[in-house]
Amino acid sequence: MNIVATLTGVWALYLLLRGKSVSDVFLSVYLLAVFAFPGWCRWTVPKIPKMTFHETAVLPIAVYFFIRHRKEWRWSFADALVFGWVALMTVSEYKNAGYNEAQNLGFGYFAQAALPYMLAKGLIEPQGLRIKFLKRIVSILAWVVLAFLYEFRFRVNPYRYVTEIFFPGTAWITTARYGFARTAGPFAHCILAGAVFLIGVRLQMWLSKGGHWEKYFGNFRPFGWTKGRIITIVMVMGLVMTLARGPQIGAVLATVIAAIGWGRNPAKRALVVLGVTAAIGIPMAIQTYQYAAVGRAHAKTESQESAAYRKELLDQYYDIAEQHATLGWGRNGWPKVSGMPSIDNYYLLLALMHGFIASFLYVFLQISMMVRLLRNGFETARKGKVQNPLSYTLAGIYLGLLFTFFTVFFGENTIPVFFVFTGFVEGYLLAGGDASSSTGVDGGVPVLQEPAPPRFAVVMA
Repeated sequence: MNIVATLTGVWALYLLLRGKSVSDVFLSVYLLAVFAFPGWCRWTVPKIPKMTFHETAVLPIAVYFFIRHRKEWRWSFADALVFGWVALMTVSEYKNAGYNEAQNLGFGYFAQAALPYMLAKGLIEPQGLRIKFLKRIVSILAWVVLAFLYEFRFRVNPYRYVTEIFFPGTAWITTARYGFARTAGPFAHCILAGAVFLIGVRLQMWLSKGGHWEKYFGNFRPFGWTKGRIITIVMVMGLVMTLARGPQIGAVLATVIAAIGWGRNPAKRALVVLGVTAAIGIPMAIQTYQYAAVGRAHAKTESQESAAYRKELLDQYYDIAEQHATLGWGRNGWPKVSGMPSIDNYYLLLALMHGFIASFLYVFLQISMMVRLLRNGFETARKGKVQNPLSYTLAGIYLGLLFTFFTVFFGENTIPVFFVFTGFVEGYLLAGGDASSSTGVDGGVPVLQEPAPPRFAVVMA
């Protein structure tokens, strides 16, 4: 029955064969599979890598993209970071676990990271779909909040009801905090859900501030609120219901960076933000370290115990990671420390699995994108006023995610979500970033039409 996971791939292929454009199928099928379909459901066939809803969807779209748009591709430095990261982890797994495991891991990251990155980079900005793309993400997540409300109230993820029929025993258990369910929806874990909604909240605030939504939902006008305000409230509710502190703190950090673009002089505002952040952040960082350093045995609350656990993870596992510093121990090969079954720090986990180089590449990818976005924002501001700059919002999201993955592993749907986002950002920067948004609502980027059908096809039609 797990063949159900191929339905999104069949749907995507059907639409492409019917003549739908690659970009339309990417926006309508692939984004839905990534942001609304559970990532724990996999089609399992002997000797073939397991595939999720989003992996089966991405394959036909990628084939059509290569056929129709390969000549438009522009290579860039970020490509080397993404493809190099995937290749390095595949080599690591081959060295540590052999060909079969390397094949499964390599295919998984190719379908979850490399292909989504390529499609987002090659389709969104080149075809002038910036606003449509961002609104589609926010719209899907707004509907996912309905599942969150049920889970928050009844402590059962509604996705489990369906997936248990076709994929028994694969759904994750809903956890609780403060007497409430920590919502996860299709993202398996509440912190992963929080990371996705961190992105959604910040994108929605930018869309709302820029007036990219219709004013009202038709005749539905509760309290006179606009459509943008209602969707913003819904998105914030989604983030709050995860009860995940890491993404929520990350969302605050993202907002601090986004605020740089709200002033008339972003460079001066950045200095103020930096000063205030240092004045508040340094004492808070010292206090947080002291809070976590007491150890689990002396923790007074559940929150302090969780923080202490993450501190102890670094103390216990860093030396183990150093023993295989170059290519790691493989996905499951490192020596386990008793009483520490979960590595709730992706950078440490990545170093354990695939070495410090892989961990460095992942961190460097995030920091380099953040720096390039800020530079684009400052350079564009110097050349002239840009209404509602996007670069600072995108840079803030990277900072928020950088912090969040100190508190959780990077997996399930967050992998394609992150690389779709990164592919979009790379295309956005190559198109000029904020400078390209000053000439039109949809980004001011020339739209590249799908290749015209052969002349004989027109005659036959």
